Amino acid sequence: MNKKDTRIIFATGNEGKMREIRMIMADLGLEILSMKEAGIDADIVEDGTSFEENAMIKAAAIAQELGRRKEKAVVLADDSGLEVDYLNKEPGIYSARYMGEDTSYTIKNANIISRLEGVPDERRTARFVCVIAAVFTDGASFSRRATIEGRIGYEEKGENGFGYDPIFYLPEYRCYCAELSDEEKNRISHRGKALEAMKEVIRGELGL
Repeated sequence: MNKKDTRIIFATGNEGKMREIRMIMADLGLEILSMKEAGIDADIVEDGTSFEENAMIKAAAIAQELGRRKEKAVVLADDSGLEVDYLNKEPGIYSARYMGEDTSYTIKNANIISRLEGVPDERRTARFVCVIAAVFTDGASFSRRATIEGRIGYEEKGENGFGYDPIFYLPEYRCYCAELSDEEKNRISHRGKALEAMKEVIRGELGL
């Protein structure tokens, strides 16, 4: 593949993710579209048993749809989630579907906090995990994983970010993930680090 006319299609409809992705990958100089913006409406069954498997399932499904259309693009997908050690790494790969896909994160966050009631700081360890998968027109596929370590707080804090960010406390930075600016979060987050690693793959494959 070469750079000419190459677009990146990201297999998500999450506007918060797309905002982060565009900021982090802007320096590639490529058009970045969501599935909706690319006119793709696919019902993808994420039945993998790991973040890697689910990310690749999504990327491969969209790549297959583009192949039928004879369209060229780099397809990216992520599978990310929160692992809480005290809860046996729940919600893990089910983070988006935890307590039901339509359940608000305010309710999800409150549930996790309540399940850790009385648990001391040193046992509230948790991490965000992100795996980015890429499928190229020639069939080549890659994945990159990154994490950020922290712990579960005692309440929601911060107005930035989305999902579980308001309950994820970063001891190193003495703040919650949702209290970081977009620039700070993109620099240190699991998704930011995984996307930076994938950018190097894309540069290599496209000769950028």
